[in-house]
Amino acid sequence: MAIPAAAAAAYRAAAQMGAPAASAAIAPANVPGGNFTDFLSGAIKDSISTIRQGEHAATQQVQGKANLVDVVQSVNAAEITLDTVVAVRDKVVAAYQSIMNMPI
Repeated sequence: MAIPAAAAAAYRAAAQMGAPAASAAIAPANVPGGNFTDFLSGAIKDSISTIRQGEHAATQQVQGKANLVDVVQSVNAAEITLDTVVAVRDKVVAAYQSIMNMPI
């Protein structure tokens, strides 16, 4: 069950490797003062940002203003992010269904 959390942590670490210091404002969940809500909110914002960067890079390539390698990297990052979001969503739905099927 820790696989989605590990995937989210790995994605977050990878995103911070090339990201500017502005993304450091989001407190990780394991830091005192940070909570799961902050972590989840930050992960969602990071996901949306990555997908938008992929869309922007694709648009720039269509207009002939972007390097193909950069476009492929951005679109690949957006695809991986979307796959991660879908996997986490599926796990949340499965957990909810499991809880709803528990006898009282």
